[in-house]
Amino acid sequence: MDNFGALGLIPPLLAIALAFFTKDAVLSLFVGVLSGTMIVNSGNLGSSLLDVSNLFAKILGDAWNVRIFLFCALLGGFVGLLGHTGAAHSFGVWAAKRLKSGQSSQFMTFIFGLIIFIDDYFSALATGSIMRPISDKTGTPRAKLAYNVHSTATAVCVIVPVSSWVVTIMSISKDAQGFESLGLSPLEFFLGLITYNLYAFGVLLFVLGIIIFKADFGPMKRAHERAKEGKLFDEEKFGLVPNDTEFVENNRANPFDMILPMILLICSVLVFFPLTTMIAAIDGSKITSLTQAYHSMSLSDAFKNTDASVALLHSIIFTFFFTFIYYIFRRLVSAKASMAAVSEGIKSMVPALTILILAWSIGTIIKSAPSEGGLGLGVYLSGLVVNGDFPVFLLASIVFLVSGLISFATGTSWGTFGIMIPLVMPIVTALGVSNNMGLEELQNITFICIAAVVGGAIFGDNASPISDSTILSSTGAGCPVLEHIATQMPYAVTIAIAAAISFLFTGIFGSIAVGWVCNIALLLAALFVLPKVWR
Repeated sequence: MDNFGALGLIPPLLAIALAFFTKDAVLSLFVGVLSGTMIVNSGNLGSSLLDVSNLFAKILGDAWNVRIFLFCALLGGFVGLLGHTGAAHSFGVWAAKRLKSGQSSQFMTFIFGLIIFIDDYFSALATGSIMRPISDKTGTPRAKLAYNVHSTATAVCVIVPVSSWVVTIMSISKDAQGFESLGLSPLEFFLGLITYNLYAFGVLLFVLGIIIFKADFGPMKRAHERAKEGKLFDEEKFGLVPNDTEFVENNRANPFDMILPMILLICSVLVFFPLTTMIAAIDGSKITSLTQAYHSMSLSDAFKNTDASVALLHSIIFTFFFTFIYYIFRRLVSAKASMAAVSEGIKSMVPALTILILAWSIGTIIKSAPSEGGLGLGVYLSGLVVNGDFPVFLLASIVFLVSGLISFATGTSWGTFGIMIPLVMPIVTALGVSNNMGLEELQNITFICIAAVVGGAIFGDNASPISDSTILSSTGAGCPVLEHIATQMPYAVTIAIAAAISFLFTGIFGSIAVGWVCNIALLLAALFVLPKVWR
């Protein structure tokens, strides 16, 4: 027996159903994992719990997983350190002196979101806290600040390959059944995925378009009209403003103290990606030195063949160490206070790390063969879809909508990645094989469908009232949560409709170029039409 048949659908469907009813991604994913082990153990709860325990240990015993786990934890510590030095506040003060209009402050908010890309939580709080006094001074409604902060923070995290989101997508994808048929490393897969993410880029383009063309509509337009009267948020209608989380003010800090660690992180990643491959090539016989390793391969091959988990862990440790020393040397923070900040930062990552472990676990249960303690769901679904002559071109749009619903219900993109990627990968790769696709065509359709998962997850995160990033964006911007949701929803839905239609055309023509043309055309039409008809 190579699969449990339709019984294998129970864990993901149960996780999805619980997500809708409980709004708790951790509980939903755990029950999904437990239900999978109970199917394998014929309903024996005791054996199932033992298997869950062993599964967690096995997952954290994997070298890739451990390094990704440590990267995310240390990234949280790094963010905690950045937030307690006064560097962000200093940068905000510097920027405030140069911004005179609402449009310029919105554009700077957008730029901040692009720069602070390492973590959506940090970006939401840092950008909102830095830009709030500037936005207030220029008469920008708090709802608009929250929208710019939230949208940019989540979209950029899945585009720039140095974030906890990216390593999560890579690690879940590489373990999904069918990934090996793509002939790509996890890093190559993610880099190939970037240009296919129509929703994420659509968000950034839409935010920029609204700023440039002043094309607000619906509830956001009314928020701008209230702001002209001096009412930057509507506490009477939408409730209290969440507690403002200000970053530490430090007279010793300057803007460079914020910029340097970010540059250091980017540069260290660019160095360690090829360097990791070269170090691994030293075998002690034919290649005995780093110089020989350097001359034995091209730089592009060194980048493509790297172990991303090793490179990212080296990068964050290197950046963390030198940033720590730099801040101590600059006397921005004491050693004791800096360690307390690091500890708080790591604690802030615990919910995300818990979801990551559970996502790995349910993915393992789904894809593994019964002989390995799994359900073999990928084999069952791929056979079912292939034998049923399911049209490939519809898959991306359907996947986008389903992922959006799951993310909206759970309030988490990561949990959606963990449920949907292990389901979609074997289906799309099997369809590719059954349709006699070549390797390049198979990679193309896989990129389209996984990008649809990622895009749908981000949409759900943007629209969900229970998303952590929704709450943090409201908090950072000093905007009532319900006002942020009410004003952002029309924008998020507009972009999602454009993305869903574009994914459909991408699937029909098998070309991302067609999808891009469609996406840009629909977004431009929305920017010019909706402000005129939706007042």
